[in-house]
Amino acid sequence: MSGNLRLSGVGFGWPDGDQLFAGIDATWTDQRIGLVGDNGSGKSTLLRLITGELVPTAGTVRASGPVAVLPQTIATRDRRTVSDLLAITATRTAIARVLAGDARPGDLTLSADDWQVEERALAGLARVGIAAGPDWLDRSVASLSGGEATMIGIAATLLRRAPVTVWDEPTNNLDRAARERLYRLVADGWPGLLIIVSHDRELLELVDAIAELYSGGLRLFGGPYSSYRATLDAEQQAAEREVRDARSTLRRERRQLTEAHVALARRQRYAHTDYLNKRRPKVIMKLRAGEAEVSAGKYRLLHEGKLDEAAAELRRAEDQVRTDPAIRIDLPGTEVPERKVITELALPDRTMIIRGPERIAVTGANGVGKTTLLHALAAATPAVRVGRLPQRLDLLDDRRTLLENLADSGPADDNAIRARLARFGFRGDTVDRPAGALSGGERFRATLALLLLRDPPPQLLIMDEPTNNLDLTSVAQLVTALSGYRGALVVAGHDHDLFQAVGITRRWHLSRDHDRLRLDDRPVA
Repeated sequence: MSGNLRLSGVGFGWPDGDQLFAGIDATWTDQRIGLVGDNGSGKSTLLRLITGELVPTAGTVRASGPVAVLPQTIATRDRRTVSDLLAITATRTAIARVLAGDARPGDLTLSADDWQVEERALAGLARVGIAAGPDWLDRSVASLSGGEATMIGIAATLLRRAPVTVWDEPTNNLDRAARERLYRLVADGWPGLLIIVSHDRELLELVDAIAELYSGGLRLFGGPYSSYRATLDAEQQAAEREVRDARSTLRRERRQLTEAHVALARRQRYAHTDYLNKRRPKVIMKLRAGEAEVSAGKYRLLHEGKLDEAAAELRRAEDQVRTDPAIRIDLPGTEVPERKVITELALPDRTMIIRGPERIAVTGANGVGKTTLLHALAAATPAVRVGRLPQRLDLLDDRRTLLENLADSGPADDNAIRARLARFGFRGDTVDRPAGALSGGERFRATLALLLLRDPPPQLLIMDEPTNNLDLTSVAQLVTALSGYRGALVVAGHDHDLFQAVGITRRWHLSRDHDRLRLDDRPVA
């Protein structure tokens, strides 16, 4: 099975005039492509164009056949079954009617492959690590954990056997074992063309190329994520050198123009003195004065032209340098003494204690109870200021401005709030925009600001799967923000790169032993 996708002059804009990208050209055949870009750059929109859910406002999108899709979020609060998620319910129902002697005209077109649909479905589930019997197919989606739903969605793309497959953040909600199975599926060679949107660096190390959406365009980088970063870093270093050189040239041209003006003024003053003193015949002095004026004009225009060229070169060089909003904060108010007991969580067989500025990762399989533990942890610390970063980033009131959102929990003075927001990359009129108008990356930074800039600030920070749905720039900003946080930190999830980056010192691992919940305090692996 060969998969091919061709994008020709593709552009897309929303009815309100917001143009996401334009002039995108790409041809991909039987590759594993990692699609990256900041929140709001249009990754999910491009996927919807590829799948046919949206129509481009310019250009064409052509795939060599059907497109199998894993959406970023799989709803688990409806009446669907596992069979529905796998898209095999219609075929199973038709087979059941035939076996019951109640076949409809369309049922008689079932192929030999259709009659094996349940066996293929169970084999697909087994490939993603779900050992299931036939009764599993009728299991309610509402009974699944988020990780189980994601893996079933991946199995569904396997069953489609489509030439083009699209995954949107496939490692969201997956525990470590499930991630390892997903990595193996990709590493072993996914059939056809596979396009992956992800912030998971381990997964992006398995692709053949990285496609980056940036500033309305799409660019392809050969190799995995590490090669892409190396190329980008080298380009940015070169661009920054060009900016330094262009600034130096601009300073030199400004200095030379000033010196030229001084020299011309001196020559004109000498000429005027000669004229007053009648040192030469009047005709000759007038002729030379005219020649000097023409020469001075050319000289001035020459230097002004060079100055304009130098300024234009500086603007061009500055356009090549990427300026992602940086977070630069220090939070001394969050500091807690080394041995101070922050919280004690009483469990049936033991008491878990967090002291001082410890950094703890909560790990365990999907559905084992990590989120429940976090709720219990927050409830067990009434005497400690606790901050929680929710997965849905719903702490902000969308109807109020960013400034108004922080006014309720921070200093009363607007200037003080603006100064604090500036450290999270919000400056000027941005703080007066409604929270509902923020992009995904802006909303993430604003939620971090609301959480960390409270007055008084939290001494215990609890995060549940904080990197889900974040672009890689936002993940880096989260790490930077946490480097300035001096209180106790508890992070639940499976992102080992994040654990290492934020300096996790202990690991609480949850598991079940004959329906009994176990919590092991393990050293950092």
